[in-house]
Amino acid sequence: MASSTKKKVNDVKISSKKKAVSSGVKAKTATKTKRKLQDVNLNKIKKVLVHKSPKKLLSPAKKILRVLSKKKAKPAKKVIKKKVLVEKSQQVKLKRIKNNPIISPSNYGWESKATYNPTAFIHDDLIHIIYRAEGEGDVSVLGYASTEDGVTIKERNPYFLYKRFFNAIKTEPKIDYISGINTNGGCEDPRIVKIGDTLYMTYTAFDGWGSVRVALTSIPVLDFLRRKWNWKNEVLISPPGEINKNWVLFPEKINGKFAIMHSFYPQILIDYFDDLSELNGKRFIKSNNTRPIDKNRTWDSWFRGVGPAPIRTKDGWLILYHAMDHKNPDRYRMGALLLDLNDPTKVLYRSSNPILEPEEHYENYGHKWGVIYSCGAVVKDGELYVYYGGADKHVCVASIDLDELLEKIKEDKIIKLKNIKEISSK
Repeated sequence: MASSTKKKVNDVKISSKKKAVSSGVKAKTATKTKRKLQDVNLNKIKKVLVHKSPKKLLSPAKKILRVLSKKKAKPAKKVIKKKVLVEKSQQVKLKRIKNNPIISPSNYGWESKATYNPTAFIHDDLIHIIYRAEGEGDVSVLGYASTEDGVTIKERNPYFLYKRFFNAIKTEPKIDYISGINTNGGCEDPRIVKIGDTLYMTYTAFDGWGSVRVALTSIPVLDFLRRKWNWKNEVLISPPGEINKNWVLFPEKINGKFAIMHSFYPQILIDYFDDLSELNGKRFIKSNNTRPIDKNRTWDSWFRGVGPAPIRTKDGWLILYHAMDHKNPDRYRMGALLLDLNDPTKVLYRSSNPILEPEEHYENYGHKWGVIYSCGAVVKDGELYVYYGGADKHVCVASIDLDELLEKIKEDKIIKLKNIKEISSK
Protein backbone atom coordinates (compact mmCIF):
# COMPACT_ATOMS: atom_id res chain seq x y z
CA MET A 1 0.00 0.00 0.00
CA ALA A 2 2.75 2.39 0.98
CA SER A 3 4.68 1.48 -2.15
CA SER A 4 1.70 2.28 -4.35
CA THR A 5 1.23 5.68 -2.72
CA LYS A 6 4.94 6.54 -3.19
CA LYS A 7 4.68 5.66 -6.89
CA LYS A 8 1.73 8.01 -7.40
CA VAL A 9 3.61 10.85 -5.71
CA ASN A 10 6.58 10.34 -8.04
CA ASP A 11 4.33 10.29 -11.10
CA VAL A 12 2.81 13.58 -10.02
CA LYS A 13 6.29 15.17 -9.62
CA ILE A 14 7.43 13.98 -13.06
CA SER A 15 4.25 15.28 -14.64
CA SER A 16 4.78 18.67 -12.95
CA LYS A 17 8.36 18.84 -14.21
CA LYS A 18 7.25 18.02 -17.76
CA LYS A 19 4.61 20.74 -17.58
CA ALA A 20 7.16 23.22 -16.27
CA VAL A 21 9.62 22.36 -19.03
CA SER A 22 6.85 22.54 -21.59
CA SER A 23 5.71 25.95 -20.37
CA GLY A 24 9.32 27.17 -20.32
CA VAL A 25 9.82 26.16 -23.94
CA LYS A 26 6.55 27.81 -24.85
CA ALA A 27 7.62 30.97 -23.04
CA LYS A 28 10.96 31.09 -24.85
CA THR A 29 9.24 30.41 -28.16
CA ALA A 30 6.76 33.18 -27.44
CA THR A 31 9.58 35.61 -26.61
CA LYS A 32 11.42 34.76 -29.83
CA THR A 33 8.21 35.09 -31.81
CA LYS A 34 7.53 38.44 -30.17
CA ARG A 35 11.03 39.67 -31.05
CA LYS A 36 10.62 38.47 -34.63
CA LEU A 37 7.34 40.30 -34.89
CA GLN A 38 8.98 43.43 -33.47
CA ASP A 39 11.77 43.16 -36.07
CA VAL A 40 9.26 42.59 -38.86
CA ASN A 41 7.15 45.52 -37.70
CA LEU A 42 10.23 47.71 -37.37
CA ASN A 43 11.39 46.87 -40.89
CA LYS A 44 7.89 47.41 -42.30
CA ILE A 45 7.58 50.79 -40.63
CA LYS A 46 11.05 51.80 -41.79
CA LYS A 47 10.27 50.79 -45.38
CA VAL A 48 6.99 52.64 -45.40
CA LEU A 49 8.45 55.76 -43.83
CA VAL A 50 11.51 55.84 -46.07
CA HIS A 51 9.35 55.28 -49.12
CA LYS A 52 6.92 58.02 -48.19
CA SER A 53 9.26 60.57 -46.64
CA PRO A 54 13.03 59.87 -46.79
CA LYS A 55 13.98 63.24 -45.33
CA LYS A 56 11.29 64.12 -42.77
CA LEU A 57 9.69 61.61 -40.37
CA LEU A 58 6.35 62.24 -38.71
CA SER A 59 6.45 62.68 -34.96
CA PRO A 60 4.48 59.53 -33.96
CA ALA A 61 6.50 57.43 -36.36
CA LYS A 62 9.71 58.69 -34.81
CA LYS A 63 8.49 57.63 -31.37
CA ILE A 64 7.59 54.12 -32.59
CA LEU A 65 11.00 53.73 -34.24
CA ARG A 66 12.80 54.89 -31.11
CA VAL A 67 10.87 52.42 -28.88
CA LEU A 68 11.35 49.47 -31.23
CA SER A 69 15.01 50.32 -31.92
CA LYS A 70 16.00 51.10 -28.34
CA LYS A 71 17.32 47.63 -27.54
CA LYS A 72 19.05 47.30 -30.90
CA ALA A 73 20.82 50.68 -30.91
CA LYS A 74 24.54 50.67 -30.19
CA PRO A 75 26.24 53.54 -28.43
CA ALA A 76 27.80 55.89 -31.01
CA LYS A 77 31.56 56.25 -30.97
CA LYS A 78 32.85 59.67 -30.07
CA VAL A 79 34.81 61.21 -32.92
CA ILE A 80 37.24 63.85 -31.75
CA LYS A 81 38.04 66.38 -34.47
CA LYS A 82 41.12 68.49 -34.05
CA LYS A 83 40.63 72.05 -35.12
CA VAL A 84 43.69 73.56 -36.74
CA LEU A 85 43.63 77.31 -36.55
CA VAL A 86 45.80 79.01 -39.15
CA GLU A 87 46.26 82.73 -38.81
CA LYS A 88 46.00 84.71 -42.01
CA SER A 89 49.38 86.27 -41.39
CA GLN A 90 50.97 82.79 -41.30
CA GLN A 91 49.95 82.21 -44.89
CA VAL A 92 51.82 85.30 -46.07
CA LYS A 93 55.20 84.72 -47.65
CA LEU A 94 56.38 87.93 -49.24
CA LYS A 95 54.57 90.91 -47.73
CA ARG A 96 52.52 92.84 -50.25
CA ILE A 97 51.97 96.54 -49.61
CA LYS A 98 48.45 97.79 -49.03
CA ASN A 99 48.49 100.19 -51.96
CA ASN A 100 49.51 97.72 -54.65
CA PRO A 101 49.75 98.22 -57.54
CA ILE A 102 52.28 101.06 -57.38
CA ILE A 103 52.27 101.69 -61.15
CA SER A 104 49.33 101.24 -63.52
CA PRO A 105 48.56 102.32 -67.10
CA SER A 106 48.28 106.09 -67.56
CA ASN A 107 46.75 108.47 -70.09
CA TYR A 108 50.01 108.69 -72.02
CA GLY A 109 49.61 106.86 -75.30
CA TRP A 110 52.78 104.78 -74.99
CA GLU A 111 51.65 103.24 -71.66
CA SER A 112 47.88 103.44 -71.84
CA LYS A 113 47.26 99.68 -71.89
CA ALA A 114 49.83 97.99 -69.66
CA THR A 115 52.73 98.70 -67.29
CA TYR A 116 54.37 95.57 -65.89
CA ASN A 117 57.39 93.23 -65.48
CA PRO A 118 59.76 95.77 -63.86
CA THR A 119 63.48 95.59 -63.18
CA ALA A 120 65.25 97.72 -60.56
CA PHE A 121 68.61 98.80 -59.18
CA ILE A 122 69.67 100.94 -56.22
CA HIS A 123 72.14 103.82 -56.31
CA ASP A 124 72.84 106.32 -53.52
CA ASP A 125 69.90 104.93 -51.53
CA LEU A 126 67.43 105.66 -54.35
CA ILE A 127 65.68 102.76 -56.08
CA HIS A 128 65.29 103.13 -59.84
CA ILE A 129 62.54 101.13 -61.54
CA ILE A 130 62.40 100.38 -65.25
CA TYR A 131 59.17 98.77 -66.39
CA ARG A 132 57.72 97.37 -69.58
CA ALA A 133 54.89 99.44 -71.05
CA GLU A 134 52.44 99.01 -73.93
CA GLY A 135 49.92 101.36 -75.45
CA GLU A 136 49.08 102.70 -78.88
CA GLY A 137 50.41 100.46 -81.63
CA ASP A 138 50.85 97.51 -79.24
CA VAL A 139 54.63 97.96 -79.13
CA SER A 140 56.65 97.32 -75.96
CA VAL A 141 58.81 100.17 -74.65
CA LEU A 142 60.42 100.86 -71.26
CA GLY A 143 59.26 103.47 -68.75
CA TYR A 144 60.93 104.89 -65.66
CA ALA A 145 60.01 105.58 -62.02
CA SER A 146 61.88 105.91 -58.72
CA THR A 147 61.23 105.42 -55.00
CA GLU A 148 63.08 106.30 -51.82
CA ASP A 149 61.34 103.97 -49.38
CA GLY A 150 60.87 101.07 -51.79
CA VAL A 151 57.09 101.40 -52.07
CA THR A 152 56.14 105.05 -52.67
CA ILE A 153 56.71 106.35 -56.18
CA LYS A 154 58.66 109.59 -56.01
CA GLU A 155 59.12 110.27 -59.72
CA ARG A 156 57.58 108.85 -62.88
CA ASN A 157 58.57 109.96 -66.33
CA PRO A 158 55.83 111.08 -68.74
CA TYR A 159 57.85 109.64 -71.62
CA PHE A 160 59.64 106.33 -72.17
CA LEU A 161 63.38 105.98 -71.53
CA TYR A 162 64.04 103.22 -74.05
CA LYS A 163 62.54 102.11 -77.33
CA ARG A 164 63.83 99.50 -79.68
CA PHE A 165 64.07 100.38 -83.35
CA PHE A 166 63.98 97.41 -85.68
CA ASN A 167 62.79 96.26 -89.06
CA ALA A 168 60.51 93.27 -88.85
CA ILE A 169 61.16 90.89 -91.72
CA LYS A 170 57.73 89.41 -92.28
CA THR A 171 58.88 87.15 -95.09
CA GLU A 172 60.25 84.78 -92.45
CA PRO A 173 57.99 82.04 -91.03
CA LYS A 174 55.85 83.34 -88.20
CA ILE A 175 56.77 82.13 -84.71
CA ASP A 176 53.99 80.87 -82.46
CA TYR A 177 54.59 83.40 -79.72
CA ILE A 178 52.34 85.72 -77.75
CA SER A 179 53.56 87.95 -74.95
CA GLY A 180 51.11 90.12 -73.05
CA ILE A 181 49.25 92.29 -75.52
CA ASN A 182 52.38 92.95 -77.54
CA THR A 183 51.75 91.94 -81.13
CA ASN A 184 54.06 94.32 -82.96
CA GLY A 185 57.32 93.70 -81.15
CA GLY A 186 59.66 95.85 -79.13
CA CYS A 187 61.64 95.36 -75.90
CA GLU A 188 60.23 93.17 -73.16
CA ASP A 189 61.06 92.11 -69.60
CA PRO A 190 64.29 94.02 -68.86
CA ARG A 191 66.92 92.95 -66.31
CA ILE A 192 69.40 95.61 -65.25
CA VAL A 193 72.60 95.43 -63.17
CA LYS A 194 75.19 97.99 -62.15
CA ILE A 195 78.82 96.91 -62.58
CA GLY A 196 81.33 99.64 -61.86
CA ASP A 197 80.21 102.89 -63.49
CA THR A 198 78.07 101.18 -66.14
CA LEU A 199 74.50 99.90 -66.21
CA TYR A 200 74.03 96.76 -68.30
CA MET A 201 70.58 95.65 -69.38
CA THR A 202 69.38 92.46 -71.03
CA TYR A 203 65.85 92.16 -72.42
CA THR A 204 63.71 90.11 -74.76
CA ALA A 205 63.87 91.52 -78.28
CA PHE A 206 60.72 90.64 -80.20
CA ASP A 207 60.26 91.69 -83.82
CA GLY A 208 56.54 90.97 -83.81
CA TRP A 209 56.79 88.22 -86.35
CA GLY A 210 59.62 85.73 -86.63
CA SER A 211 62.20 86.41 -83.92
CA VAL A 212 62.33 86.20 -80.11
CA ARG A 213 65.90 86.84 -79.01
CA VAL A 214 67.89 88.24 -76.10
CA ALA A 215 69.49 91.66 -76.51
CA LEU A 216 72.15 93.47 -74.50
CA THR A 217 72.63 97.22 -74.11
CA SER A 218 74.34 99.55 -71.63
CA ILE A 219 74.54 103.15 -70.44
CA PRO A 220 76.95 105.05 -68.14
CA VAL A 221 75.52 105.42 -64.63
CA LEU A 222 76.16 109.18 -64.68
CA ASP A 223 74.21 109.64 -67.93
CA PHE A 224 71.33 107.62 -66.55
CA LEU A 225 71.16 109.74 -63.40
CA ARG A 226 71.13 112.91 -65.53
CA ARG A 227 68.29 111.46 -67.60
CA LYS A 228 70.42 111.37 -70.73
CA TRP A 229 69.04 108.25 -72.30
CA ASN A 230 71.94 107.61 -74.68
CA TRP A 231 71.83 103.84 -74.51
CA LYS A 232 74.39 101.89 -76.47
CA ASN A 233 73.03 100.20 -79.59
CA GLU A 234 71.57 96.79 -78.78
CA VAL A 235 73.51 93.64 -79.55
CA LEU A 236 71.59 90.42 -80.08
CA ILE A 237 73.37 87.76 -78.03
CA SER A 238 71.16 84.71 -78.70
CA PRO A 239 71.12 82.90 -82.05
CA PRO A 240 68.56 83.71 -84.77
CA GLY A 241 65.73 81.27 -85.42
CA GLU A 242 65.30 80.37 -81.73
CA ILE A 243 63.05 81.53 -78.90
CA ASN A 244 65.13 82.63 -75.91
CA LYS A 245 64.13 84.67 -72.85
CA ASN A 246 65.01 85.34 -69.21
CA TRP A 247 68.78 85.69 -69.51
CA VAL A 248 70.46 87.50 -66.61
CA LEU A 249 73.85 89.09 -66.09
CA PHE A 250 75.49 88.64 -62.68
CA PRO A 251 75.97 92.01 -60.93
CA GLU A 252 79.68 91.45 -60.48
CA LYS A 253 82.44 89.47 -62.09
CA ILE A 254 82.92 85.86 -61.03
CA ASN A 255 86.55 84.74 -60.95
CA GLY A 256 87.44 87.91 -62.85
CA LYS A 257 84.92 87.42 -65.68
CA PHE A 258 81.48 88.68 -66.68
CA ALA A 259 78.91 85.91 -66.25
CA ILE A 260 75.60 85.46 -68.08
CA MET A 261 73.14 82.81 -66.91
CA HIS A 262 71.09 81.77 -69.92
CA SER A 263 69.54 78.48 -68.82
CA PHE A 264 68.40 77.23 -65.46
CA TYR A 265 66.64 73.98 -66.20
CA PRO A 266 67.22 71.13 -67.00
CA GLN A 267 70.67 72.38 -65.97
CA ILE A 268 72.24 75.71 -65.06
CA LEU A 269 74.22 77.10 -67.97
CA ILE A 270 76.53 80.11 -67.57
CA ASP A 271 78.87 81.65 -70.14
CA TYR A 272 81.87 83.73 -69.04
CA PHE A 273 83.53 86.61 -70.87
CA ASP A 274 86.63 88.69 -70.28
CA ASP A 275 84.80 91.58 -71.92
CA LEU A 276 81.17 91.85 -73.03
CA SER A 277 82.37 93.38 -76.32
CA GLU A 278 83.07 89.79 -77.33
CA LEU A 279 79.33 89.61 -77.95
CA ASN A 280 79.41 91.69 -81.11
CA GLY A 281 76.33 90.49 -82.98
CA LYS A 282 78.27 87.76 -84.74
CA ARG A 283 79.10 85.61 -81.76
CA PHE A 284 76.09 84.12 -79.96
CA ILE A 285 75.49 82.19 -76.78
CA LYS A 286 74.12 78.73 -77.46
CA SER A 287 71.56 77.84 -74.82
CA ASN A 288 69.01 75.17 -73.92
CA ASN A 289 65.48 76.51 -73.59
CA THR A 290 63.58 73.22 -73.62
CA ARG A 291 62.33 73.51 -70.01
CA PRO A 292 61.01 69.93 -69.67
CA ILE A 293 58.42 68.99 -67.06
CA ASP A 294 59.74 67.39 -63.88
CA LYS A 295 56.94 65.18 -62.56
CA ASN A 296 58.89 64.52 -59.36
CA ARG A 297 58.21 68.09 -58.26
CA THR A 298 54.88 69.67 -57.34
CA TRP A 299 54.22 73.44 -57.54
CA ASP A 300 57.33 74.08 -59.70
CA SER A 301 57.26 71.02 -61.92
CA TRP A 302 57.32 73.25 -65.01
CA PHE A 303 60.10 75.81 -64.83
CA ARG A 304 59.52 79.09 -66.69
CA GLY A 305 62.65 81.14 -66.10
CA VAL A 306 64.88 83.12 -63.77
CA GLY A 307 63.35 86.37 -62.50
CA PRO A 308 65.59 89.25 -61.33
CA ALA A 309 69.35 89.29 -61.77
CA PRO A 310 71.14 87.29 -59.05
CA ILE A 311 71.66 89.03 -55.70
CA ARG A 312 74.86 88.38 -53.77
CA THR A 313 74.27 87.38 -50.12
CA LYS A 314 76.45 85.96 -47.34
CA ASP A 315 75.01 82.51 -48.04
CA GLY A 316 75.26 82.48 -51.82
CA TRP A 317 73.68 83.96 -54.94
CA LEU A 318 69.98 84.48 -54.31
CA ILE A 319 67.89 83.49 -57.31
CA LEU A 320 64.16 84.15 -57.63
CA TYR A 321 62.49 82.14 -60.35
CA HIS A 322 59.11 81.62 -62.00
CA ALA A 323 57.49 78.21 -62.26
CA MET A 324 54.14 76.47 -62.34
CA ASP A 325 52.55 73.13 -61.65
CA HIS A 326 52.21 71.36 -65.01
CA LYS A 327 48.80 70.13 -63.82
CA ASN A 328 47.71 73.72 -63.29
CA PRO A 329 49.68 75.67 -65.93
CA ASP A 330 47.70 78.91 -65.68
CA ARG A 331 49.22 80.04 -62.36
CA TYR A 332 52.72 81.47 -62.13
CA ARG A 333 54.45 81.12 -58.77
CA MET A 334 57.74 82.43 -57.46
CA GLY A 335 60.41 80.31 -55.80
CA ALA A 336 63.82 81.02 -54.29
CA LEU A 337 67.14 79.23 -54.14
CA LEU A 338 70.80 79.83 -53.30
CA LEU A 339 73.74 79.13 -55.60
CA ASP A 340 77.41 78.77 -54.68
CA LEU A 341 79.23 82.11 -54.86
CA ASN A 342 82.25 80.74 -56.72
CA ASP A 343 80.45 78.10 -58.77
CA PRO A 344 76.90 79.31 -59.51
CA THR A 345 76.06 76.07 -61.32
CA LYS A 346 75.91 74.43 -57.89
CA VAL A 347 72.56 74.67 -56.06
CA LEU A 348 73.01 74.92 -52.28
CA TYR A 349 69.46 75.36 -51.02
CA ARG A 350 66.00 75.58 -52.53
CA SER A 351 62.67 76.66 -51.07
CA SER A 352 60.21 73.79 -50.84
CA ASN A 353 57.23 76.07 -51.35
CA PRO A 354 56.53 79.21 -53.40
CA ILE A 355 57.33 82.51 -51.71
CA LEU A 356 54.71 84.36 -53.75
CA GLU A 357 51.71 83.26 -55.80
CA PRO A 358 48.81 85.07 -57.50
CA GLU A 359 46.10 85.69 -54.92
CA GLU A 360 45.13 89.36 -55.15
CA HIS A 361 42.73 90.92 -57.67
CA TYR A 362 45.53 92.89 -59.38
CA GLU A 363 47.36 89.60 -59.99
CA ASN A 364 44.36 87.95 -61.58
CA TYR A 365 42.41 90.68 -63.37
CA GLY A 366 44.29 92.20 -66.26
CA HIS A 367 45.53 90.95 -69.60
CA LYS A 368 46.52 87.54 -68.25
CA TRP A 369 45.10 86.19 -65.00
CA GLY A 370 47.16 84.23 -62.49
CA VAL A 371 50.49 85.84 -63.38
CA ILE A 372 53.14 87.26 -61.07
CA TYR A 373 56.35 87.99 -62.94
CA SER A 374 59.40 89.69 -61.48
CA CYS A 375 62.42 91.05 -63.31
CA GLY A 376 63.89 93.14 -60.49
CA ALA A 377 64.74 93.04 -56.78
CA VAL A 378 66.92 95.16 -54.51
CA VAL A 379 68.08 95.08 -50.89
CA LYS A 380 67.61 98.26 -48.85
CA ASP A 381 68.27 98.46 -45.09
CA GLY A 382 68.20 94.68 -44.82
CA GLU A 383 64.83 94.37 -46.56
CA LEU A 384 64.45 92.59 -49.89
CA TYR A 385 62.05 94.46 -52.20
CA VAL A 386 60.75 92.39 -55.09
CA TYR A 387 59.15 94.27 -57.99
CA TYR A 388 56.83 92.25 -60.17
CA GLY A 389 54.14 92.44 -62.81
CA GLY A 390 50.58 91.52 -61.91
CA ALA A 391 48.28 89.98 -64.54
CA ASP A 392 50.42 91.51 -67.34
CA LYS A 393 49.03 94.95 -66.48
CA HIS A 394 50.40 96.45 -63.24
CA VAL A 395 53.66 97.00 -61.35
CA CYS A 396 53.54 95.68 -57.78
CA VAL A 397 55.95 95.21 -54.89
CA ALA A 398 56.36 92.75 -52.04
CA SER A 399 59.12 92.43 -49.48
CA ILE A 400 60.67 90.34 -46.74
CA ASP A 401 63.57 90.61 -44.32
CA LEU A 402 66.54 89.23 -46.27
CA ASP A 403 68.13 87.34 -43.36
CA GLU A 404 64.84 85.68 -42.52
CA LEU A 405 64.36 84.60 -46.12
CA LEU A 406 67.86 83.13 -46.25
CA GLU A 407 67.37 81.21 -43.01
CA LYS A 408 64.06 79.80 -44.20
CA ILE A 409 65.55 78.69 -47.50
CA LYS A 410 68.40 76.96 -45.67
CA GLU A 411 65.94 75.24 -43.35
CA ASP A 412 63.92 74.21 -46.43
CA LYS A 413 60.70 75.07 -44.67
CA ILE A 414 57.59 76.95 -45.67
CA ILE A 415 58.14 80.65 -45.25
CA LYS A 416 55.55 81.92 -42.78
CA LEU A 417 55.70 85.42 -41.38
CA LYS A 418 53.92 85.76 -38.03
CA ASN A 419 52.16 88.90 -36.87
CA ILE A 420 53.69 91.14 -39.50
CA LYS A 421 51.60 94.10 -40.54
CA GLU A 422 51.46 95.13 -44.18
CA ILE A 423 53.62 98.06 -45.09
CA SER A 424 51.59 100.96 -46.37
CA SER A 425 52.78 103.49 -48.89
CA LYS A 426 52.66 107.12 -47.84
